[in-house]
Amino acid sequence: MTHRILFVCLGNICRSPTAEAVVRAKADAQGVFVTLDSAGTGNWHNGEPPFGPMQDAARARGYDMSDLRARQVTPDDFDRFDLIVAMDAQNLDDLNTLAPAAGGARIRLMTDFADTKDATEVPDPYFTRDFDGALDLIERCADGLLRQL
Repeated sequence: MTHRILFVCLGNICRSPTAEAVVRAKADAQGVFVTLDSAGTGNWHNGEPPFGPMQDAARARGYDMSDLRARQVTPDDFDRFDLIVAMDAQNLDDLNTLAPAAGGARIRLMTDFADTKDATEVPDPYFTRDFDGALDLIERCADGLLRQL
């Protein structure tokens, strides 16, 4: 079975493309078949590659996301994906507002898949500048997500 998962953050240049790249690499290594994408609730960065310092942190751990480009969530995404994973509570609220009244993808927080509950959301490294800390948490959540598939 192929799982279709969309990762969502605010601008789609840090957390959600990182989650897409990390889950893709881990799923490939485990032989898990997934269809992945990422998007933002905002459109400020549409068409742009992931933020340079976030790419650098990811690349240092073996994740390549240089081919990804930012896009905004669309209403069709709720039908195209089985699961939509928000990076923080605000994105979760925005997704729940955009979601169709009936049916559509399940919406969850990334940290719902963490092995511990020491974090309730993935902090935005665009603002915190803690790219490695965000990556640490995303990796832990990715492991939990793949265990649940």
